[in-house]
Amino acid sequence: MGIRMNRSFCYVSVLALISLPGQESAFSQPSTPPTSSERSDLAPLSTLTAVQDHALMMDRLHITSLRRGADGNNPQSPYYQNTNESKANPYPNLPDPLVLRNGKTVTTPATWWNERRPEIVEDFDQEVYGRVPNDVPRVAWEVTSETKTNNGTVPILTKSVVGHVDNSSYPLIKVDIQLTLTTPADAKRPVPLIIEFGFGSFFGGFGPRGRGGLSSTNAPNGTNAFPRGFFGGGLGSGPTWQQQVLAKGWGFAILVPTSYQADNGAGLTRGIIGLCNKGQPRKPDDWGALRAWAWGASRALDYFETTKEVDAKQVGIEGLSRYGKAALVTMAYDQRFAIGFIGSSGEGGAKLHRRNWGELVENLTGSGEYHWMAGNFLKYGGPLTPGDLPVDAHELIALCAPRPTFISYGASSGPGAEGTWVDQRGSFMAAVAAGPVFRLLGKKDLGTTEFPPVEAALVDGELAFRQHSGGHTTGPNWPTFLKWADRYIQDPTLAAPAPADSAR
Repeated sequence: MGIRMNRSFCYVSVLALISLPGQESAFSQPSTPPTSSERSDLAPLSTLTAVQDHALMMDRLHITSLRRGADGNNPQSPYYQNTNESKANPYPNLPDPLVLRNGKTVTTPATWWNERRPEIVEDFDQEVYGRVPNDVPRVAWEVTSETKTNNGTVPILTKSVVGHVDNSSYPLIKVDIQLTLTTPADAKRPVPLIIEFGFGSFFGGFGPRGRGGLSSTNAPNGTNAFPRGFFGGGLGSGPTWQQQVLAKGWGFAILVPTSYQADNGAGLTRGIIGLCNKGQPRKPDDWGALRAWAWGASRALDYFETTKEVDAKQVGIEGLSRYGKAALVTMAYDQRFAIGFIGSSGEGGAKLHRRNWGELVENLTGSGEYHWMAGNFLKYGGPLTPGDLPVDAHELIALCAPRPTFISYGASSGPGAEGTWVDQRGSFMAAVAAGPVFRLLGKKDLGTTEFPPVEAALVDGELAFRQHSGGHTTGPNWPTFLKWADRYIQDPTLAAPAPADSAR
């Protein structure tokens, strides 16, 4: 096949080295696969390591080498992450979200919705996150258990739900979406809901409390250690975010993205991506894991539209780190989500790709993280540069407009801080550059171009930003987010009752 192997890039993601109990079957063969006599038309299931799949994609793109990514841990390394602001903007000119490809300026909301927004979506589909196939199989939802208990002092109803993806086109791959839904047990009406991308019951409160969706450095020398101090303080001792949500009369859901798409390159021929490709490797513009995880959130919202407990027009999405990236992608692509809480999303999320600070495009194009992105994204780690990208993170944020979008980070320095890897300033710059689209659509932007100090909340408009003083967690920003969200999410106790003949 002529695969070119580059030893400098044979490294593996931290989470690729572990398997979560009860989740392997979600993206592997079913327990009783059909025999060859039953389905002789089925192509064999392709089995590749992440390194092999990565090398195959490089070969398909005619790429022989990639630039080395940043090292997040060793200050003595020649590849140590840049934290010098004077060197942070080698490509200072961003694509203008309000200029059409033909050079004309967008001056009306109609032109944005009908012309410019579709152009931006196409660029993200083709070059960054990949395309969702037109024929993705349907999902049938099943409630597997219901439990009534208390969370703190609030009586709650928790449903465990499984989304069974139709695999009749390729029965060698079984895909189930794991989801839990918790609502106040005494709610008289459908309630607003926050969906979090999380780890599910395996990690207990660890992921949902604020550290779900860990992000590795994917250093090209083969190590994948997290930057020192990355998981500093910030969890706190007050109410959990779930308790804060329930206290408002809202519900929450935990969606487990790795149940339907693995967080490693070896899983690209499994899960929902592999099912759609009938067990074969991706094409360069096929969707990556971030887009697949966002697809799952949209299917969860489909389910909530059928439930009596949830007001599906008031559903928000939240995630941290790689799941912060997924939450932002979800908001950008599915306009049904009412509000977004984007936690420490960094490179591949709210951080400008064109920035030379902390984690880089070149980290995402290596074999430890490339599976998040479309195959075409590898081009921008060599031979092209981040400056050649037709879009950048500010336009991903702009796709969320006019809906309220809160961008959250921990501090870059100080005791227990998150550190510099995620590039707080680069994400603030992206939010500023998205502001003109929010204003065009009649909404307020951040209100300033000055990078705010830690703990200062920019929450006067539909675009919000805050750094807390803790580590890699959304925990300390939940109270600020929820107070800000009150302006946009209706109090369920004041909502008019549903009509008696409602389909719900």
